[in-house]
Amino acid sequence: SMGDDTPLAVLSTKPRLLFTYFKQIFAQVTNPPIDPIRERLVMSLSVSLGWYRNILKETPEHAKVVHLETPVLWPHELEALKSLEDFPSRTIDTAWAATEGEAGLESAVKRICTEAEQAVSEGARILILSDRATDENRVPVPALLITGAVHHHLNRFRKRMRLSIIVDSGEARDVHQIATLFGYGAQAVCPYLGYETVRELVDTHKELAGTDFLKAMKNYRYALEKGVLKIMSKMGISVLASYQGAQIFEAVGIATPLIKSCFTGTPSQIEGIGFREIAMESLARHAGGYGDAVPKGPEDLGDPGYFRYRRDGERHAIDASFIKNFHTFVKTGKAEDYAAYVEQYTKNRPVSLHDLFELVPGASGPVPLSEVEPIEDIRVRFTTAAMSLGALSPEAHEMLAIAMNEIGGKSNSGEGGEDPVRFKRYENGEWGNSKIKQIASGRFGVTAEYLASAEELEIKMAQGAKPGEGGQLPGMKVQGIIAKLRRTQPGVQLISPPPHHDIYSIEDLAQLIHDLKQVNPRARVCVKLVAESGVGTIAAGVAKANADIILVSGHEGGTGASPISSIKHAGLPWEIGLAETQQVLMLNGLRDRVTLRTDGGLRSGMDIIHAAILGAEEFNFGTIALIAMGCVYVRKCHLNTCPVGIATQDPKYRDKFKGKKESVINFFNAVAEEVREIMASLGVRRLNDLIGRVEYIRQRHIEGHPKANTINLSKVLKNVAAELGEDVARICLKGRNDGIHPHPLDDKIIQEAKDAITDQVPVRLSFRVK
Repeated sequence: SMGDDTPLAVLSTKPRLLFTYFKQIFAQVTNPPIDPIRERLVMSLSVSLGWYRNILKETPEHAKVVHLETPVLWPHELEALKSLEDFPSRTIDTAWAATEGEAGLESAVKRICTEAEQAVSEGARILILSDRATDENRVPVPALLITGAVHHHLNRFRKRMRLSIIVDSGEARDVHQIATLFGYGAQAVCPYLGYETVRELVDTHKELAGTDFLKAMKNYRYALEKGVLKIMSKMGISVLASYQGAQIFEAVGIATPLIKSCFTGTPSQIEGIGFREIAMESLARHAGGYGDAVPKGPEDLGDPGYFRYRRDGERHAIDASFIKNFHTFVKTGKAEDYAAYVEQYTKNRPVSLHDLFELVPGASGPVPLSEVEPIEDIRVRFTTAAMSLGALSPEAHEMLAIAMNEIGGKSNSGEGGEDPVRFKRYENGEWGNSKIKQIASGRFGVTAEYLASAEELEIKMAQGAKPGEGGQLPGMKVQGIIAKLRRTQPGVQLISPPPHHDIYSIEDLAQLIHDLKQVNPRARVCVKLVAESGVGTIAAGVAKANADIILVSGHEGGTGASPISSIKHAGLPWEIGLAETQQVLMLNGLRDRVTLRTDGGLRSGMDIIHAAILGAEEFNFGTIALIAMGCVYVRKCHLNTCPVGIATQDPKYRDKFKGKKESVINFFNAVAEEVREIMASLGVRRLNDLIGRVEYIRQRHIEGHPKANTINLSKVLKNVAAELGEDVARICLKGRNDGIHPHPLDDKIIQEAKDAITDQVPVRLSFRVK
């Protein structure tokens, strides 16, 4: 839970596996994902090994293949495949000599590709890429790199279909790693180090004492298989044969020459590292394992801190010092305490792409702070992310709504409904109604009264922390009012389907938008998307479907419950998605019709400025708003044991909730004031004058960070107004986006029959039906 606050792999100072530079692609709007739970019967992981012959012909040789029920092989199954006489196999060592240094990696890749081509020519039908020869003198070529390189090399010489590739690697251990290997050409994988790790855990860990070893191994393989199915389902792919070699990924931080060589056709929008940097990281990991201080056991390897903060591990945007400084500030509301918090926050950078930005003041110089629009005009642009009554305790959910209503912002109900008691203002003047009501795929809690109480209706097509998946509420959280609002029984785990089953196309989305506007004509309709390559084109379709607001979420988004593989490896940074959306809408003359909103790790006024310059008019806060209410970031949201009563339904923990609306208000006031100060320094008086003005930022050099300086943000910072003219719309200019087409016939009938409806006066009407 809580999302990902670690740096992108290309921004990390730690050596990362190549898998972490790739993000899973997912379906949203234009086609639906598959539900891997309810539609499991139409999904398959079975695979065939051998020569893939011409499908337009039928010969006895076509049947000469090896059929596998699962592509995740046991070591003994791999050995059995090697011994098949009718299916000659060739094993290629994928390690290179450490003494060759950085240059050895590219040479090894070329050597292995040549050996693979030769193996095909000599009649091999199964090619095994193995790094088992790794030792203190030999460094393994990254499994993903060599799989993609061999796959594309054989494709270029039109020999790929003559054999199957099996990867025998110690690198591939989790579901994302396995899935990327399939995506870049592997037909099967033997994760031998994963199996050895399971063996070690069963033999040495007290918690697993008495566990059957064979059962543990089967559980591990089953988890990998289920995880691969879930990743496939995000894109709407039901069989592994359609997924293998399909490259349903995009690179974040990989240079174009490397992409062309080993991952041909993979989107890579910000450039990044090449062979040299990958070799440096491989050598660094090798030295860590075979250096002077050879680890004697798992405890000596240390915790890399990828999933939680560790002193010597990976940097995190949110650590103990961050929490301490932030809580001090929201309690006092003092400017100096906010400055201390921002200083601590910036120490942990770079974590996100906008940490590579630096501001460029306007030519006219700064303006007095008194001339900049007041914080009241800025706060109305703030919203809080969709966090359901269920994921949050009733007290925390209501408190957040009260605070946002007090500053003129908007809170979001999330999926699951809301207590109707909160729809009306309380006697003390407070108002606990969430102005934004979410409609998600499960439709939990959605009633006519719920929709009518909203100022904005949000259709969740995807979520930053787990795009392509449905929401999930553990059964232990489904209690009392939560079960009542969701029309279910207490204790029942609720899982929303990945797709909206009434939205399988952009036309279906347009229909739902129309229907919602009929139910609540006053409300604006927002469509929530997640950043990925092509999100701009999807957003253009959403604008034409008459959405009023488009929310582009980044991959850093928080969550109450999500698989780690989704939190870490799905979706793009909001900077890429927002910039693409802004550019495409401007190029297609649609920007004036919709409001753009973004979220994903926004924590300060400077973050707001960066988002505004890239095109955002409104700004969504999730995790940071919870921290303002007292969250101590222990990542227990999904366990129902939140120690401060925010993300729990357990009465003993709910009693510990001490959150105050003043703390939330202090945060948003300080952020708005920081925005004003930055605007004044740039010479900008109104935020509208800054939105979409990419000339106010440029990429900066990061001292002592060779990987970060390989990034090229020119596509993100492209100024399309230079092509279209300065008078092109950069912001929304219309209050509502009800389309450019005439009103539907039923609207005309209602309008012209108004006297009959209101005064019971007989009327005779006629209309032409097209």
